[in-house]
Amino acid sequence: PLLVLLMATTTGLVVASNYYAQPLLHTIADQLSLSYAKAGIIVTTAQASYAVGLILLVPLGDLVERRRLIVIMMLLAMVGLLVSASARSLPMLLAGTAMTGAFSVVAQVLVPFAATLAPLETRGKVVGTVMSGLLLGILLARTVAGALSTLGDWHTVYWVAAALMLLNTLALWRLLPRYHQPASLHYGQLITSIIGLFARHKVYRQRSVLGFLGFAMFSVLWTSLAFLLSAEPWSFNDATIGLFGLAGAAGALSARHAGVLADRGHGHRLTIAGIVILLLSWGLLGLGGTSLIALLAGIVLLDLALQAVHITNMNMVFSLDESARNRLNSGYMFLYFLGGAFGSLASAAAYDEHGWSGVVMLGAGLAVVALLYSGLMLAEARRQHSRHPES
Repeated sequence: PLLVLLMATTTGLVVASNYYAQPLLHTIADQLSLSYAKAGIIVTTAQASYAVGLILLVPLGDLVERRRLIVIMMLLAMVGLLVSASARSLPMLLAGTAMTGAFSVVAQVLVPFAATLAPLETRGKVVGTVMSGLLLGILLARTVAGALSTLGDWHTVYWVAAALMLLNTLALWRLLPRYHQPASLHYGQLITSIIGLFARHKVYRQRSVLGFLGFAMFSVLWTSLAFLLSAEPWSFNDATIGLFGLAGAAGALSARHAGVLADRGHGHRLTIAGIVILLLSWGLLGLGGTSLIALLAGIVLLDLALQAVHITNMNMVFSLDESARNRLNSGYMFLYFLGGAFGSLASAAAYDEHGWSGVVMLGAGLAVVALLYSGLMLAEARRQHSRHPES
């Protein structure tokens, strides 16, 4: 339990480093004289560099000793935070953001590591617990960033984050077990083998597409939420905007329960239910320009549903090939965070052009696509089961 807690805390802390900027985008835009669309590039850079790290760095977990890899990546992510903390221009902030984003994929080395260490009968529960830490980190990053920015300025957030990263790295070095299960491939073959995994496993392709659409919706909401809340009629400051992350955190707590349901074989039902709730959440979020209650309810539902779909996706993906979990995770999360980068960029542009209503239409459209796609997946799964009931 202590090791699972440490892993969950670490995933939350490192992934949070990519999201501190979101509730501060309007403040950073004002200080650096940027448009909202240009300020959105900060979040897009974080998610795009994370996606690159997923492809180039996470597969190393199948090649080298994992504790050493994790510690080195944590230290390099910390250096990126220090660059951001010192930034006085957009290019320097983007450089620090890109470095932190690329090496914070250490979280995606820890998740399959946790799945490897866990007994088969509790794997979904353990993965769900670690993923709860990851999503809580994404969401609470906004609350912490808003509070620290109000106490100091937006640079303060990155100084504090770098110090916490160092302390967490020391704990990992002391408590993580050594683990080395080398693949019979060199690095280049490891990277290209991810394409082979996509070609071999239809479930892998399907779940990765759902991951792309789900995290795109998540980013569509959270990238533009600060713009909505800092404008009339709300006119909230950074600290108040950051508190909205607490509403999303309620949904993150469902991850462990979603993992248990996935362990019991309810993955398809959980997926459909989650996507239906995602669509409903956009109806409530559409009222966010005039009703805080509807906005908060929409945030809770969206994050709860996304977590349910995501944990189900990961449980199914990890069951495909035990010897290639890091590569399976790498490919899945690559598309997942590409979805996030797309959502961030599209959301900022939609807000610039059409305001909050444009953001809501974008998110609802993605939810409709996800619902249609998951319906086709379920119909195909039922046809296959009727032909091969023994499987």
